[in-house]
Amino acid sequence: MYRGKRVLLMTGAFNEEGKIGRTVRKVPWDIVDEFVVVDDGSTDDTGNEAREAGATVLRNDVNRGPGFLTRRVQAYAMERKYDIIVAIAGDDQDEPAEIPLLLDPLFEGNDLVQGSRYLEGDPDIPLFRRVTTRLFTITFRLVTGKKVTDASNGFRAYKIKLVEELDLSAPWLDRYEFEPYMLIQAVKRYQYTEVPVTKRFDQKKGYSKMRPFLDWYSILRPLLREGVLRLTGRA
Repeated sequence: MYRGKRVLLMTGAFNEEGKIGRTVRKVPWDIVDEFVVVDDGSTDDTGNEAREAGATVLRNDVNRGPGFLTRRVQAYAMERKYDIIVAIAGDDQDEPAEIPLLLDPLFEGNDLVQGSRYLEGDPDIPLFRRVTTRLFTITFRLVTGKKVTDASNGFRAYKIKLVEELDLSAPWLDRYEFEPYMLIQAVKRYQYTEVPVTKRFDQKKGYSKMRPFLDWYSILRPLLREGVLRLTGRA
């Protein structure tokens, strides 16, 4: 419970043994009511590691993708009457101690709070990731007209009413399309803001499960769709 509101923290994890446990153990349990980890078809000990560290674990028998698992947790949150959902990376990239930074603006009239690694200057991240996240954000701003500085950052908090009011059910949103699509719809319709957050990258164990080209298209697809809708006057 945080300031009278029930908070559900969520993440998806695919073969994150050795990382997911660290993430769960860092959770500020005086703020977060429940941490739901979706084991998205892992073939290692991800699920058991998360459970032993204190998380509620939901299991997909096969890898279904970030969009599918996020909708599963959102349905779980609505059924259990949560007020706020916070999304965090399951590979120890984000800092759970920063969750209050995302939550506080929700009590100041905002409906979604987006974490940004770029609000306080250039972070120390791999060059390729720096270039791709910058290009994605520039494209996001051109398409939506909104001054977002880190559109691909999945560390965010939002009120449950977004889930209740937005139509996020389309099957084509099962994989990496979901997060940018939801962000596009949210910044168009609701009050949002950004807060500075940190991001860590484990160069030895890797920091991305995205497949070149196929998943890059997946994450760009909602922006391409929105651009076409705007050009044709249907956005």
